[in-house]
Amino acid sequence: MKIVIKLAIIGLLASTCSTRAADWPWFRGPDHNGIAKETGWSAKWPAEGPKQIWKAKVGIGFASFSVSAGRVYTTGNAKDTDTVFCFDANTGAEVWKYSYPAKLDPKYYEGGPSATPTVDGDRVFTFSKRGVIHCLDAAKGTVIWSKNLMEELKVKMPTWGFASSVLIEGNLAIVNVGSAGAALDKTTGKVVWSSGADEAGYATAVPFEAGGQRAVALAIKQDVVALGVKDGKELWRFPWKTDYDVNAADPVLAGTKVFVSSGYNHGGGVFDVSAQPVKKIWENKNMRNQFNSCVLWAGHLYGVDEKELRCLVFDTGEVKWSEKSVGKG
Repeated sequence: MKIVIKLAIIGLLASTCSTRAADWPWFRGPDHNGIAKETGWSAKWPAEGPKQIWKAKVGIGFASFSVSAGRVYTTGNAKDTDTVFCFDANTGAEVWKYSYPAKLDPKYYEGGPSATPTVDGDRVFTFSKRGVIHCLDAAKGTVIWSKNLMEELKVKMPTWGFASSVLIEGNLAIVNVGSAGAALDKTTGKVVWSSGADEAGYATAVPFEAGGQRAVALAIKQDVVALGVKDGKELWRFPWKTDYDVNAADPVLAGTKVFVSSGYNHGGGVFDVSAQPVKKIWENKNMRNQFNSCVLWAGHLYGVDEKELRCLVFDTGEVKWSEKSVGKG
């Protein structure tokens, strides 16, 4: 079955106009947690649904969208070619596009790129399924630098290709590649630190503060780890083994507690990472995120448990409610 992803922008706000809306410059939003800061949302839609403002065909893929300075960025695949698109957020007019050869790779699913573009000031960073990272000019789409990390670091490609979006931390671009991530100088693409050559996980690194230093939490092949941003030094780790080594949902952090979840009937759990070794607070099968990350809001986790939307109590893992109409979400 061929699926063509269409980017559709629809009017959802009751009072917030597009010129005042906050940017959403990378995967999971400005705070890396899936939470939007706008207010004035309308809870009631007309019977015919919200008004569609514009749409565009971008090919096959599983990337999401980034919004910065009035422009929308995403990526898709057509005819074994990945294309990064930049649209005017208000009109849908194509500002630029950049293409490069890339196999569709429809392995048990439709295929196409998995990583969402990351906008950092005047640059856009993308990461392909085959391990190619691009740094593009955000205004023009021209290549500033690119690297084939699979070749340079001699790492194994995971079964479904690399899926990590690029995380920008200071002057570093961090991706889930190799045994436990790698960091590049964002201005030049030079590798600053890297881990072993094992297959990567599919999640994106999540930044946080740890003992006065910047760190990232990362779901890798069979574990969840925390690394110091500056040097990649491991701060803590706990095992999280899933069938087919699919750890795709990003860790969700709340102080010294970390929620992690995976599909294939594994489930989820909350861990206290201030303890050594890391202490498990709870673990059950009430939330099985195969690829969509949960959102933590007001002490509750909201996410897709295999095929239904659920709300869990963060502290206990208790199910508060579930809704089956959304499927995998």
